[in-house]
Amino acid sequence: MPPTAIKRTAPLAAAALLLPLALTGCGGDAQAGDGKHVTVTVGYQSKTINTVTAGTLLRSLGSFERELRAQGRRDGTTYRVAWQDYATGAPITAQMVAGKVDIGSMGDFPLLLNAARGKQLHAPTRLVSVTGYNLRGALNTIVTKPGSGLRSLPDLRGKNVSSSVGSASDGTLVRALRGAGIDPEQGIHKLNQQPAVGASALASGSADALSQFVAWPGLLAFQGKARALYDGGALNLPTFHGVTVRDAFAGQRPGVVKAFLAAQRDATRYLQDHPVDAARKVARATGLPPEVVYLYNGAGGVATFDPTLKPQLVAALKKDVPVLRAARLTGPVDVDSFVNDRYIKASYGSRYAAAVRSTAHPAADEVWLRGEDRTHSFTGPAGLLRFVAAHRGTVRAAYVADATTGSRWFADRSVWVRDGARLLPFLTRATADAWVRRHPGARPVSYAAALEGAR
Repeated sequence: MPPTAIKRTAPLAAAALLLPLALTGCGGDAQAGDGKHVTVTVGYQSKTINTVTAGTLLRSLGSFERELRAQGRRDGTTYRVAWQDYATGAPITAQMVAGKVDIGSMGDFPLLLNAARGKQLHAPTRLVSVTGYNLRGALNTIVTKPGSGLRSLPDLRGKNVSSSVGSASDGTLVRALRGAGIDPEQGIHKLNQQPAVGASALASGSADALSQFVAWPGLLAFQGKARALYDGGALNLPTFHGVTVRDAFAGQRPGVVKAFLAAQRDATRYLQDHPVDAARKVARATGLPPEVVYLYNGAGGVATFDPTLKPQLVAALKKDVPVLRAARLTGPVDVDSFVNDRYIKASYGSRYAAAVRSTAHPAADEVWLRGEDRTHSFTGPAGLLRFVAAHRGTVRAAYVADATTGSRWFADRSVWVRDGARLLPFLTRATADAWVRRHPGARPVSYAAALEGAR
């Protein structure tokens, strides 16, 4: 099939939406008050759940408010926090450059747009910490309908694909298509849609595939409304979300920035020490199923939570700039001047050097049983399958790591392959098919057959 013209909102127009939004705020500065009574406005994305340590979980724990009370005792100021929830990073940027939001969290591509828009409008912002990251890029996934005949990326040629232009997941789509030899501008019909709209388009059939960030792919798979077509982890390029602060605000209120990062570190420790309870808190606040939250944020989840600004993530951010420029969404971005590790370094002190080097992550293979407040971890799929087979009817969720990329997915939504005595899970049919082609005698099996074979 010959390449077809792309169908989407013009990229320059999409990027320009930030400007009118930035200029049509409700008036006044985000730091409402009289100097002794200050409101700090935080923009976050409740359903983008790998930002929870700077948003949903942080808010539920009250960590920032506690830190600000302590800061107030030191400087004689009474602080109040205004939390503003958004679906994506773009409106947070619009409000930041208008002075309506002081601190925001968003994905790597929106962070770059945040940096560019701030510089353009003489309202610079700085990246001061990281929330959740995945060193291979598995936070973004392309999904299709369960009964779809699409098996791999080349099958997307000429199809309708929903994505949010300018988002990290759109960057994954662009890179993946290029790797498959498909022009991301002309080879598909791209539908520029918000995540919820794209999910509806996939369900109705007006979109053949959906490229989105957490937690949408996992949610749709858990609900039986989608299956994974492409794993962002196959790109082997880090993706992350981070915290950005208005430069003017940080200069005026450095103590508040320090308080925020101290609170973020507290929320990160809570998530790591109490992963199941943290997942439940986020689920209650967002309406997402706890099992989906745990897929990404659990002990061995897709996202690793660590606020340090790791060199690998900064380097990946620089590689993202050409992708956004090719889509005409931004001009040059000076990543080095955008990244400000001063505050997070001060928060860690002498321990920062060791923390920034660490990328430790627990095993991804876990089972969560009904009625339990903890999970059971395994060193590979064989033990997990035996455990699940022995606890039929009581399994709340089982998670396994893709045998090729290591990306975590639901065991019952994975594609299973028997290769000799081994039973191997894959997030997508494409990676399973590739394994079968490379390993004579290997063959796909159903999840039920995998459970029986592991007994």
